[in-house]
Amino acid sequence: MDLQTLAKQVGTLDSEPPFDSWHPENCGEIDIAIKQDGTWFHQGSPIGRIKLVKLFAQVLIKEADGYYLKTPVEKMKIKVEDAPFIITQWQLHQTEQGPAIEVETNINQKFILSKTHPLFIEYTETEPHLYVRLNRGLTAKVHRNVYYQLIEHGQEKMRSNQSHLVINSANEEFSLGVLE
Repeated sequence: MDLQTLAKQVGTLDSEPPFDSWHPENCGEIDIAIKQDGTWFHQGSPIGRIKLVKLFAQVLIKEADGYYLKTPVEKMKIKVEDAPFIITQWQLHQTEQGPAIEVETNINQKFILSKTHPLFIEYTETEPHLYVRLNRGLTAKVHRNVYYQLIEHGQEKMRSNQSHLVINSANEEFSLGVLE
């Protein structure tokens, strides 16, 4: 399948491809990797064309055994070092329901932190890392700069007998971590 045909079938970044109607018979692996900083590589070289990265991102899905680029004719496994996307910006909106935090990924996807797209923490041996759950099982890691900016808006609150720093968005409360 050529890229122009795929682009027409996928649509825009704002729409979801019809994954449920795609049942590709050609499955395998392709030498594409997404590094920890969100850079996409093909055969060891960075993919420099952002339009191509956005096209691939539109057909990226996560399944129990890994990440795949899924099209009507192919389903190819790729490597992802951490999360496929990075949250690089955020903006606070005041709504009738209260504050809503809009986050933006390194490929300009925008999501409101909410029950649908929650902020969550994963702990490593050295420190906590924040992520946002996106669509199709995908996640975006919150960049350190954004994390520090969100901390400025956090408020201390007790949860399960521990003091947490929390933020609110779209009538949901999200922990930025335990305070010691």
